[in-house]
Amino acid sequence: MILVTGASGYVGHNLVRRLVTAGHPVRALVHNPDKAQARLGALGGPIEIVQGDVTRPETLAPAMQGVSAVVHLVAVAIEHGSATYERINFQGTVNVVDAAQAAGVRRLINMSQNGADSALPYRFLASKGRAQDAVAASGLDWTALRPSVIWGPQDEFANVLARLIRLTPLVFPVVGDGQARFQPVYVGDVVEVIARSLDDERTIGQELGLGGPEVLTYEQIVRRVLAALGARRALVHVPVPLLRPVVKLMALALPNPPVTASLLDLLKVDNAVPHNALTEHFQMTPRPFVPENLGYMRRFSRTGSIKRFLGQRTADEPDIELLPS
Repeated sequence: MILVTGASGYVGHNLVRRLVTAGHPVRALVHNPDKAQARLGALGGPIEIVQGDVTRPETLAPAMQGVSAVVHLVAVAIEHGSATYERINFQGTVNVVDAAQAAGVRRLINMSQNGADSALPYRFLASKGRAQDAVAASGLDWTALRPSVIWGPQDEFANVLARLIRLTPLVFPVVGDGQARFQPVYVGDVVEVIARSLDDERTIGQELGLGGPEVLTYEQIVRRVLAALGARRALVHVPVPLLRPVVKLMALALPNPPVTASLLDLLKVDNAVPHNALTEHFQMTPRPFVPENLGYMRRFSRTGSIKRFLGQRTADEPDIELLPS
């Protein structure tokens, strides 16, 4: 039995699909069982849905019973109320580690982040770094995954750019000089690495960088999204200091703001992967971030984009499932 935290999320849903397809029984730890049942129940296979909360250790102990491995995916990139970086990203991970140790579960795969470092002044990346420090000190048979930005249907990076483009006719603002580097990695490739790592002893005690086949600047990413949408915009560079007050206002006014302080922080850290485990360890061919693979973005509408940033359900969301092989 494999326990997946955050199993109803974007990466989690596709990981559960991959695992049950391979015949692995999965216990899905989720916040909302009814919502998870609607999303995961259709997958079929040996899936047990349990309610739990990484901030409440008493809910983790029963979820660990009879488990051979844990895949920990829960994290927040945007803070909302009590869902802070400290409480979810760091303490939530510590709670998962403690529960695994208490239950005698040895194998843990932790979803970290490329650039995560407890010494950084950027709170999101520091929280992920502290979390991984706790994992590394746990004595468990751990593997940490450090992906660059993850793209695919329902991602929270490239899709946000696409929705903003829908709302900005003629001109599109590019944050800073546009030269921040990323190595966008497809969600299906990330899921495949997790599945393979579970039984690969060579990955124990390793932090695995995950990236796509190309290192792209932020501006290059914007241009590829424009091409995928069949849209034309004049790109105007906006200095980061001018954006920070606007970002703070958006965080106060919008339930799901399109740009956050953590995104601005990411632009300060090189998000290219020094050693790409996808190609170097697993000998995989990563799916490229190119317009031909981004056709699902054409579904985004102006109305749907406004609703998305207001935290409302929209009718233009692409299917959560992976793209065809």
